Amino acid sequence: MAAAAGGPGFGGGGRRGARRGAANILAQLRHGQLSGRGLTRGAQITEALLKERDKQAKWNGIPLLLQKLYENSHPNSDFSQCQSILKEISPLLSMEAMAFVTEDRKAAQESTFPNTYTFDLFGGVDLLVEILMRPTLITQKKKPKISDDLIKDCLSILYNTCICTEGVTKRLAERNDFVLFLFTLMTNKKTFLQTATLIEDILGVKKEMIQLEDIPNLASLVSSFDQQQLANFCRILAVTISELETGSDDKHTLLAKNAQQKKNLGPSRAEVNQESSDESGLANTSTRTQLPQSMKIMHEIMYKLEVLYVLCVLLMGRQRNQVHKMIAEFKLIPGLNNLFDKLIWRKHSASALVLRGHNQNCDCSPDITLKIQFLRLLQSFSDHHENKYLLLNSQELNELSAISLKANIPEVDAVVNTDRSLVCDGKRGLLTRLLQVMKKEPAESSFRFWQARAVESFLRGATSYADQMFLLKRGLLEQILYCIVDSECKSRDVLQSYFDLLGELMKFNIDAFKRFNKYINTDEKFQIFLNQINSSLVDSNMLVRCITLSLDRFENQSDIKVAEVLSECRLLSYMSQMSMRMSFLFRLINIIHVQTLTQENVSCLNTSLVILMLARRKDKLPFYLHTLQEMEYTEKYPGFILNNFHSLLRFWQQHYLNKDKDSTCLENSSCISFTYWKETVSILLSPDQTSPCAIVSYIDEAYMDIDRDFTEE
Repeated sequence: MAAAAGGPGFGGGGRRGARRGAANILAQLRHGQLSGRGLTRGAQITEALLKERDKQAKWNGIPLLLQKLYENSHPNSDFSQCQSILKEISPLLSMEAMAFVTEDRKAAQESTFPNTYTFDLFGGVDLLVEILMRPTLITQKKKPKISDDLIKDCLSILYNTCICTEGVTKRLAERNDFVLFLFTLMTNKKTFLQTATLIEDILGVKKEMIQLEDIPNLASLVSSFDQQQLANFCRILAVTISELETGSDDKHTLLAKNAQQKKNLGPSRAEVNQESSDESGLANTSTRTQLPQSMKIMHEIMYKLEVLYVLCVLLMGRQRNQVHKMIAEFKLIPGLNNLFDKLIWRKHSASALVLRGHNQNCDCSPDITLKIQFLRLLQSFSDHHENKYLLLNSQELNELSAISLKANIPEVDAVVNTDRSLVCDGKRGLLTRLLQVMKKEPAESSFRFWQARAVESFLRGATSYADQMFLLKRGLLEQILYCIVDSECKSRDVLQSYFDLLGELMKFNIDAFKRFNKYINTDEKFQIFLNQINSSLVDSNMLVRCITLSLDRFENQSDIKVAEVLSECRLLSYMSQMSMRMSFLFRLINIIHVQTLTQENVSCLNTSLVILMLARRKDKLPFYLHTLQEMEYTEKYPGFILNNFHSLLRFWQQHYLNKDKDSTCLENSSCISFTYWKETVSILLSPDQTSPCAIVSYIDEAYMDIDRDFTEE
């Protein structure tokens, strides 16, 4: 405290001395706040000294105002003077925050001591946290009452400081008591918006996510929200239930993901936040009946966005089945079907909401973001789940039954068991509506990617002939081929989504191959199609897998119709050539390596395995391996492909043998038992150099390199 009263530490006379003194005060404050010793807050500095240094240091009176605020917010204070002081401070910070988020951001950052920085350095942030939490820390019966306006001012100033001053948000995030306290302020409608905004900002940088079960009276809190508050709360929920910190992006290597999973033995905080600790309690709260009502009456796009996002995350989490059940009971899908034309896929109007500096067709526009989020929800909802049939109406379900009856095949159990009271109503179901808008979409539209993903997810899982025919009758195959061939689409994302969809649509379906041949009816068209496939095997390998599997099944059938299509179809004739299959196999192995495997390209490894499993069924595995060896020598890379394939298969064992979901997906998509997958990999990895089916038998000793360690550090 002695240093604060004057002395050499605070500089000599004149303007230069004043500036040097101001800098010394700041340096001592910074050191004190980091070490916890000496000068730690502005209130420890004398008023006279602050007045003396204020003008030259361009502090704009902030330290003096904070000193007054400190004096008027002691434990026995009634806070009556605090608000008038904050009214003086607030404009100084809000102007800076506005500049920071607009074109003047650079100028704001370059100022020597911006107002928000000064406010924080002289203890303003800590002081406001103390004021807000004071009633919770006092044990006496008569606790001080803080007005709603004072709370709003405190929250707004804290938010502005977080925006402009680096490190403030992280510091607040480290205070778990304060974060949980903020949730209690959400019960007050007058302070809700400011509270929600600050919480969202804080949770966005929090290293260890809070657990929702720690929030006091969460169920009653949520049930008290109106539709706008619920949507804002969904923004917060989205942060708490998303695995943002683990890097779950497709571009993350599988090695890195596997290493992370080994470190994290238990469920993550995000996973815990998705689970309901008391299902019966949840069922009895008004939240259950409020969610669908909120969805029906939300007219503002931004609110729907947040709700759709949260539902997407929950549908991909551990409690997926429970969420599915609730969504079905809420009749959310029929509700979205009714909103489809009115809001979700409405035509743009001149007054459509757009962000500053953007246009209606920009991916950042709320209209477009809503469409993408809606398509992501359909994808998450349909993917490998029997509830996908809720996307149809009763007439369309009857059509599926009729298709099965005509083909003399059993109806799919999920179709029979679908509760007709929960399906879409009206002339068309949600899936059919989606197919209609797909037809009108421009070839290069980014929507095509999400539309194709949503429809593909409906077909995923065990192949259903009835599902395929339902979509084929609506012209989906021709629509896809038009995009790939006639428009010669160049977007890699759109092409990949269409190749994947085409694979699911045509797999094992002789009618689909017949339709394909009818559309691709010239050599020129077929060559364009092949060029698109060969331009990127990472994008098209799922279609290559579909054609390979289908060809193998058709060749083992004695049906006259199948034999006719086999002889006429350009695509099947092309894949029936051994040289073509070997070319695909060689390139599929060559474009991936253990260190670069991701969720996006690991399918290339599985497609190469499918080709070899089918070869093994026909006792041709040695021939395929020998041919790969010859191709290596032709390319002047002896051992390169087979050593790489050996490493890839070792990784395959490590990755898949502990993952039930992945193995089920492999089994369903190929109609090959997972046992056969495992056996084939074991045979290929056999160390016996005399085995005709072991990779090592085809690598010359001089080029052998199969023991390389690929563990992620």
